[in-house]
Order: sequence, then C-alpha cells, then structure tokens
Amino acid sequence: MNNKNSIARIVSGLDSFSEWTGRSIAWLTLLMVLVTFVVVVMRYVLNIGNIQLQESMIYMHSFIFLLGAGYTLKHDGHVRVDIFYRPLGERGKAIINIIGTLFLLLPVSLFIFWISWEYVAFSWLTLEGSQEAGGIEALFILKTSLLLMPLMMALQGIAELLRNLMVLTGQEHLTETDIQERPL
Repeated sequence: MNNKNSIARIVSGLDSFSEWTGRSIAWLTLLMVLVTFVVVVMRYVLNIGNIQLQESMIYMHSFIFLLGAGYTLKHDGHVRVDIFYRPLGERGKAIINIIGTLFLLLPVSLFIFWISWEYVAFSWLTLEGSQEAGGIEALFILKTSLLLMPLMMALQGIAELLRNLMVLTGQEHLTETDIQERPL
C-alpha cells in the first residue's frame, strides 16, 4: 500500500509538471498570433521590417512544439496507429504502452538528448546569436529547447510507464484524495 502511494505521488508530480509546462507554453500561441499580426501590418501597411519580431515567431513556434511535447504525451495527443491498440482492454493497452515507452520513447529521447548535447553546449560556449543583422542575439536559448524536449518527454514517459505498471498490478484506481490522505 505504501509503495502504491509513492508511485501514485510520483506519477501525479510528473503529470502536474507536464500539465503546468504545457499550459504555460500554450500562451505563446496567442502571443505568436499577435506578433504575426504586428509583423504583417508593419511590413505590408507601413513598409517596415523587423528581423527580431520575425525571428521571435520562429522561437515561439519552436518552443510551442518542443516544450509542449510532454504535455501532448500526457494527453495522448501524439500520433498512434490504433488498428491493434484500440480494441485492446486496459491491461493490453498498458502492455503496449510499456513496450513503446521502454523500447521507443525513452531510447529516442535519450538519443536526441545525447546527439544534441555538444551542439547546444557549443552554442552556449559561444553565446551564439542570430546570423541576421539586427536579429535576436540568443540563438543558444532556442537551441537549449533541443535538450529540454527529450528531457520533458522522458519525464512524462516515466509517468506513463509507472501509470501503466499500476494498471498491470491492479493499482490504477487511486484517486487524488487517496494520494493526498495516505502517508508516505
């Protein structure tokens, strides 16, 4: 019972982190629309260009997709081939999810992190900026999202793995109240 409670708390904490991150990043979509509107008005009505505003749209678009990936995983929003998955019961789906997490999600996340490390580290070392004159001088921050995305995917993947293990062991019906009321 104690172990069940600990696992449920870990899952809840990781889910909360993904939820908070996704909801926070989602606000960038509104900001991106507003900045796009401003860029269009400036360019086509006022004949004024602004490289920083144009680049900021690329940054926001990248952050939305890369930093929102864990949130999307939490809400089962990634593409899935449901031909075999959909008709399975809860335990069958849990087994498929565990296999997918262990042999695809976590290794791919680790690979992306590993392959991006040197690229991002060099960008930070040189404090890499825009290649455009007047652009955003913080390309190293944008490139950092290449490390944050696999990290956030792996964290949510661990939550999904633990949740599916709870399904297999018959512990999947813990409510939030159960988690809060039981001592560790």
